[in-house]
Amino acid sequence: MAPILTVRGVSKRFKSAARETLALQATDLDVTENDFITILGPSGCGKSTLLRIVAGLETQTTGEVLLDGKRIDGPGADRGMVFQSYTLFPWLTVLENVCFGLRERGLRRDEQLHIANGFLAKVGLTGFETHFPKQLSGGMQQRTAIARALANNPRILLMDEPFGALDHQTRELMQELLLGIWEGDDATARKTVLFVTHDIDEAVFMANRVVVMSARPGRIKLDRAVGLAHPRHYSIKTSPAFVELKAELTEQVRVEVKAAHELASAAIS
Repeated sequence: MAPILTVRGVSKRFKSAARETLALQATDLDVTENDFITILGPSGCGKSTLLRIVAGLETQTTGEVLLDGKRIDGPGADRGMVFQSYTLFPWLTVLENVCFGLRERGLRRDEQLHIANGFLAKVGLTGFETHFPKQLSGGMQQRTAIARALANNPRILLMDEPFGALDHQTRELMQELLLGIWEGDDATARKTVLFVTHDIDEAVFMANRVVVMSARPGRIKLDRAVGLAHPRHYSIKTSPAFVELKAELTEQVRVEVKAAHELASAAIS
């Protein structure tokens, strides 16, 4: 299949008065329709920087990013972003948070409500439409953020450690929820996904491809297909295929974490 997202020669340098830092080496990545790609690597390797460049929130130093053949030069409704922090509007109810992008696009109120209520049902928040974010748990706030992103019908969903702030049990429930939506038959909900995480279990369980990045300056050192059957259940984590792939990725990440520590020690000395 032809890629819908193409990253070509993308690098990023951050400049300050004191120095210039190469955060991301020239990077290539092709993403096809309905890919679920998780991105692993040590802290500071450029995972989030790459995601933010695709989102149009950062400008690359070199290279280009194309979505459906069109160059990305800034944020757009064709990309939905979900952050680790709960980026809901605190003065809006759950329903109005999900309706926000739909209203900005000029949809009629009845269309807004139909779409928003449909996605709230998918994330298990029917009955919480009139609640405000402060009345919700962390997991429920993140469900709202996912519903809001999906409601806008983006071409690609970008997720930057979206479950990183949740407790272990809630995190597993959210993984199952998102994967269940992605595995489902609803074409408006099954999106192409780029998902940054530090959790190797999460990376293997969720993805059909895992990308491992090197220590800074980051580059893609491994792009690995995940040949585990769908639909997936947590019992798959005990399967030999899961255990073998997790061990391979753990070693790949361990090498890069060690390299990052050595680089930091050299810089201090």
